[in-house]
Order: sequence, then structure tokens, then C-alpha cells
Amino acid sequence: MSRILNVVRTELRRDLSAGRGLARLTLRTICCTSSRRQAEQGNASSVLGKRLKDTAETVIIGGGCVGVSLAYHLAKAGMKDVVLLEKSELTAGSTWHAAGLTTYYHPGINLKKVHYDSIKLYEILEAETGQAVGFHQPGSVRIASTAARVDEMKYQMTRTHWHVTQQYLIKPEKVQELFPLLNMDKVLAGLYTPGDGHIDPYSLTMALAAGARMYGAQIYNPAPVTGLSQTSEGKWDVQTPHGTIRANRIVNTAGFWARELGNMIGFEHPTIPVHHQYVVTATVPEVKALKKELAVIRDLEGSYYLRQERDGLLFGPYEKMEKMVLQDSWVRDGVPPGFGKELFESDLDRIMEHVEMAMEMVPVLKTADIINIVSGPITYTPDLLPMVGPHQGAHNYWTAIGFGYGVIHAGGIGKFLSDWIRNGEPPYDLIECDPNRYGKWTNVPFMCAKARESYGFNNVVGYPKEERFAGRPTCRTSGVYELLKDKASMGFHAGWEQPHWFYKPGDETGYKPSFRRTNWFGPVGRECRLVMEKVGVIDLTPFGKFIVKGRDSHKLLDRLFANTMPKVGHTNISHMLTPAGRVYAEVTITQLSPGEFLLITGSGSELHDLRWIETEAADGGYDVDISNVTEDMGVLGIAGPNSRKVLQKLTDEDMSDAGFKFLHCKSITLAGIPVRAIRISYTGELGWELYIDQKNMATVYQAMMEAGKDEGIDNFGTYAMSSLRLEKGFRGWGAEMNCDTNPLEAGLDYFIKLNKPADFIGKAALQEIKSKGLKRKLSYISVDTDDIDPEGNETVWHNSKVVGNTTSGAYSYSSQQSLAFAYLPLELCSVGQKVEVELMGRKYPAMVIQEPIVLTEPTRTRLQKKAKSKA
Repeated sequence: MSRILNVVRTELRRDLSAGRGLARLTLRTICCTSSRRQAEQGNASSVLGKRLKDTAETVIIGGGCVGVSLAYHLAKAGMKDVVLLEKSELTAGSTWHAAGLTTYYHPGINLKKVHYDSIKLYEILEAETGQAVGFHQPGSVRIASTAARVDEMKYQMTRTHWHVTQQYLIKPEKVQELFPLLNMDKVLAGLYTPGDGHIDPYSLTMALAAGARMYGAQIYNPAPVTGLSQTSEGKWDVQTPHGTIRANRIVNTAGFWARELGNMIGFEHPTIPVHHQYVVTATVPEVKALKKELAVIRDLEGSYYLRQERDGLLFGPYEKMEKMVLQDSWVRDGVPPGFGKELFESDLDRIMEHVEMAMEMVPVLKTADIINIVSGPITYTPDLLPMVGPHQGAHNYWTAIGFGYGVIHAGGIGKFLSDWIRNGEPPYDLIECDPNRYGKWTNVPFMCAKARESYGFNNVVGYPKEERFAGRPTCRTSGVYELLKDKASMGFHAGWEQPHWFYKPGDETGYKPSFRRTNWFGPVGRECRLVMEKVGVIDLTPFGKFIVKGRDSHKLLDRLFANTMPKVGHTNISHMLTPAGRVYAEVTITQLSPGEFLLITGSGSELHDLRWIETEAADGGYDVDISNVTEDMGVLGIAGPNSRKVLQKLTDEDMSDAGFKFLHCKSITLAGIPVRAIRISYTGELGWELYIDQKNMATVYQAMMEAGKDEGIDNFGTYAMSSLRLEKGFRGWGAEMNCDTNPLEAGLDYFIKLNKPADFIGKAALQEIKSKGLKRKLSYISVDTDDIDPEGNETVWHNSKVVGNTTSGAYSYSSQQSLAFAYLPLELCSVGQKVEVELMGRKYPAMVIQEPIVLTEPTRTRLQKKAKSKA
């Protein structure tokens, strides 16, 4: 047996003999550098020896690297009265024992910006503050040892070329050059990111703290928060053993104490500590002999990272979900009093599978001596992404919690939140980290199941249209879920189960992820034809739904939305903009009765949009009542040329074109059930959305399916709806429009009423944007592909240069071609302009075409009437 295995088991026995429970490990055992020791000595003067301020603009609660970064950025940007409260000492919790990895890479689009801002800050922080940070940038390589991994890297490359970060798909020879100690037998390729590396988390935090103080922020510790209460003006009284601070806003950056802090004001934040282990070796002669530092490697099949630590190595695995450990007792009982710079008992048996894979990939590990084993708590959310931003349900309460990778996120998130707090809007789209993506449906069993899954799946292949199934279904199931669950491939949307596509005899069923067209491709085409030629029904219950009413309801909505408000019984599409004129949300608005409005938004935007509305209502002192009826109200969509016939069989209401016009709303009875019907369909075909009490939803659904037998009625899912909406040229929020885009470049001019009397949010900014002119425009393109279709966020090329990016894409079954939206510079937006779209490492020919490729049903009907009148 190799020496490392012997050392591992010896270390395990030593830990066990020391006693059960928590094992104390001092900072010095974690490779304590001289800079860290100096920082520790400097921190002694921060012990609370002065009176707390009585008031503050912002109080940040939690002194890990994220909280201190926010204090630094706010103070540097000029905010006065920034206060940070730390319960014990800075870095206590997860920061002090972190492995400190830094990378530009992230599989998502928006978080790449966070990583970029973090690294660029860390590069200059030492010079700015005079505090050493121990930043190493040897680059990193993600290793592909299977064909699927190579495909994954090609997929990620096309999502990176239009970003500022450098990233390269490299051959095995280059991988070996960057890490010469590798066993190359299984290495097929690598994803190389120059500038990646690692930083000393303790020194980083102390440098940020020094900068925060230098710019005027106050840091108090030990200053645990013992209570939080809100005043009638929306300010917060933050109670500590040393006194109370009244703050205009508070920010929860409390790490694995975040849940306890949230409990003080009635929130159950879905964060849970996870045991993460890494191992540090003694000097390895082969490492010491190297002339330059090894690149950080991430062996994706082995599910571990490995980097150089002085003249030795440090490696940390992510064990499988059945082996990993959650500290769920802390969710139930709270964090043990006094816990701060303690660690868990190590358990090397739990990670031996990964240790052995690491030894195979890096053979020098077989004879290396282990000097430290670190097993500490890191915080996970159900989807592994942090919760960043203002929280719905508590005015002026912000969070920056749930960081599984706090060191690489700290710098960028500090800047992101600072900009948002000061400017009243996020600097760029980061909705995947919105704390309001979770709700009351996110209970403890779900949180634990998903955190276990997310940790265990840390390095699985990341496919498009990815679905993960732990913890599902939640309590959020629609009134037709039981009728549909065995007939469809279900997707997960804000806690809801929603059919993506439906099975028929002969179909290959189930979830079959792929980077190319897979088992859903044929069935989705069948569903598109169903809607275009006959009639289909779709479950749209996950839509967010709000009722806004009261004396000032019209006035509030006129302030929030750039469109005019619809008349009673009418519906329109409206957009909430940020002060800078970017698209914060797209909402369907119906005026049900005088002063009573129904607002419909996307499933992922429910609490995101509700918070924005509630904040404006509170800040503006509007006399309104706002209620969230999302879970009370089910929604069925019915669409297709035969949809009118089906509904007419079930109601006495006149459903004709003259009797029930497009974008009109009526209260009708279907099969004896009261229904609110809106004539609208996101497929672009003749259709209605039917809003029904959840308990009556199955009755209405079954009545429609029975009534529509002769009309060829059947189910369709969201994949078909996405294809149909793209054929019609419909923009989608979160793709064609978001907080990175303005409505003019997105082609939403029709919905923006710059001449309406109300001074809606973003109006002045849009007027300025319009006067200066646009630099880019959303274009509609066809792509000449083979077995792959664009989905959005791919790189667009012209004359070997990156010129833009797609926003969404799909196969058009009507025109039998791939379609996409893409942002292009104005000079490349003309119909007929040829470009290229990169997909899986290949550049496919593409061309700007006239939109839409298929006219909407209302447009076709209008043209037909016009033609008849001329005839």
C-alpha cells in the first residue's frame, strides 16, 4: 500500500483518538504565512473598545470575505456611515479555512462577470492597501478524460468567446506543459484559463478590511447581533450587547449564521452547512524541483481540485451525494455557541475513492506525506448559487449569503451589491442569484435533498436543458399535475413541476441530456404541428400572479410601467424599467375592474418582480393593496385553430372573433366552473389563457380534453411553446431583454410610451438613449445547422471577429430551420447580412432575416380581412 494511504489512515486514527465531535485546529496549522501572522497581529486592535455608532447608512452583519468586501466597496465609492458588525473575529466561519481558489471560469454567463471583477480587484489590492494577500496566478486547467467532457468544453468555449475573459481549449501536450506531473494516459483535452490561481483567504479579508477602514467604514468586533426590529419608516434597529444602531438598511453576510439572523425577522433562508475536506501534503521533491508554479487542475471525472501549496500539494474532493455530510443539526438547533474557528473531525475514508483517483492522475501523491487535513463547514443553497440582493417581504433587508465559493465571489459580489445599493438598480443581470428565487415552498427536506445533490453533482457534465430531480416534487404542484406527471418529461420552475414535452407510444421517454438534438426533438415537432393545425393545451400555472388594487393602483402602475394602463376588460404587455432605462421585468397587465389589476409574470420572476413593485409602493407612499395569488390560481393555456370550437362547446359566452377580441379579458363559465379568460397565447396562435381556482383546474382540463376529441386536442409543453414563440418573433424576458439591455435595442418600441404623461421609472434615461442613438440591435437570424440548434449565449462571428451573442434559439418546425435572436452592431443588422454562430466548436453559417418567419394568428386574420375588403 502506498505511503499516502498509510498516512491517510494514520491521520484518521489520530483524529478519532482525539475524541468525537469538533476538533480544534489553529490558523497556524493551515500553512500560516508571514503575511497572515502580520494580519493577525494587526487585527488585535479591532477588538471592540469604542462606543458603537448610533446610526448608519448601511449595517453589514458578518465579517467574512464577502461582508468585508461589501464594506470596502461601499466606503470606497463614497458612502458615509458604513458599519460592519462581526460576532467574534474577522474570517471566523468558512473564510479562514477556505482553500482560496480563484478562477475566471463559471459555467453560467453572468457569474463570469463576478469572477472577473474579483480577480481584477485582488490583483491590485495589495498595492492599494499595503496588505499582502498571497495571490498566485499560475492559471488553471479543467481536465477532460471522456468524450462527453470534451463536448462540454466546446460548449463552454462558445459561451466564453464573447466575454472579456481569456479561455482556451488545449491539447494534451499543452496540459502536460502546464502540469508536468500528470499521468497523461486518460487526458484528452483541457480547458485552460490564464490568470486563475489561489489567494490566502485570511490575508485577503484583512486587506479588504484595511481598505474599508482607510475609506471610512467602521468595523466592530466582537459585536454579535442579538435582535433586529424595523421602524415604521422602514429603518432597522440593530441590537448588540454594546448598544443599538439605527440603519437605513441591513445586509446579511453572516455565512452559516445567515439562517439564524434571518430567523430574527421571520425568514427561513435555505442555507445549510456542508462538510468539505481538503488535504495538504508536506514537501514533494518533484514539486520543489519545478522552475515555475504548477497550474491549478480540476480533474472533473475524479471530482477534485489540486494545486501547489508551497513545495507540496493541496487537493480537495467533492464526494458523491450518498457519502457527503450535511451539518443538518445546525438547521434544527442552530450553530453551537462559540463556534467560529473550529473544524469538524476529518473522515478520510469518506473521500478515499477520490484520493485514489488523484494518485492515479498525479502519481507523486502516492509517496507524499500528509501534514494537514481540513474538514470545515461551507454554506450551500439548494442550487449551489448564492443569494444576493434585496429580499422580498422585508423592506431594506439585503442578503449576500449561501456562498459555496465565497473567496472567488467576494470581490465581485461586493462591487455588484455596492453598485446596486448606491444606484437603485443592479449593475448587470444576475437573476440566478436573486434571493427571491426561493419562497415558502423551499422547506428543510427540499433544501437538504438539493444541497446534497448539488454537492455530489459538483463536477458532473453540465448539459443544456439540465434537470436535477432530488427533492421533487415540492408542495407546488398544479391542479393537473397528477393527471400529467406520467405522460410528460417534467421541468422544474420556481418549485413547480411543468411539462416540457409529452410522450407517445414509440417515443424514447425520460430525461436524456445531450449537447445535440436528443429524444425530445421529434415529439416537440409533433406538438408544434398540433398547435399550428389543431388544438393543444398547456399547463401555465407557474406564472407569477399578483392583484394590485386600491385608490392609487393606477397611479402606481403608471409609474412602474412604460406602457399605458389597459382599460377595464383589456390586457397589454408592459415593461418595468430601471432608472437607467434597462428592462427589469416584462408583465402582462389586465384591468379586471376599475382600479383592480391582474399582473402576470414569468415563473422565475415571481418574487423578483413583486419585491420591485412593493418597494416602489412603500417608497412612494401609494395607497394600494398588493396580493400574491400565484399559488391560489391555476392557469391553462389553450391554443390552435380549433381552440375556439372547443371552448364554445363548454360556454354560453360568445367566443367569436367579434365577441371575444384579442387582448380582451372576460369572466366566463366553462363546464360550470367560473374562469377568467384572456385572449392571448405565447405561441402566437389563436388561444386563451384560463385562470382558474386550483381546486377546479382538473375539472376544466378534463372537460376541454373531452370536448376537443373531434378537434384533435392534445397536450403540449414548454419546449414547443418556446419554438413557436421564436417563430413569431416574440421576445422573452431573461433572454432578449433583462437588466443588461434597454427596450429600444431589444425592439420593444411598440410597448414603450415615451409620450405618456406619467413620469415612469427609466423614462428620462430612455429619452437620452434614444437621442444618442443605439450601438447594437436585436436581430433575427437563421442558422444553417445539422444535429444541433442554438439555445442562447453562443458567440456570433463576422470576418473572424467576435461581433455579438445569441440570446435564445430553437428549431423552427414550420420553416424547418434553426432560428435565433442575437445582438449585433448596427452595421450588421440589415436583412441578408451573413454572420457565423459558434456551436460546439464549429462556426455555422447564419443570416439576418426578416422577422417573424411565421405571422401571428391575429396578424394573419387582420391581413385576411383586409384582403377580403379589397376583393
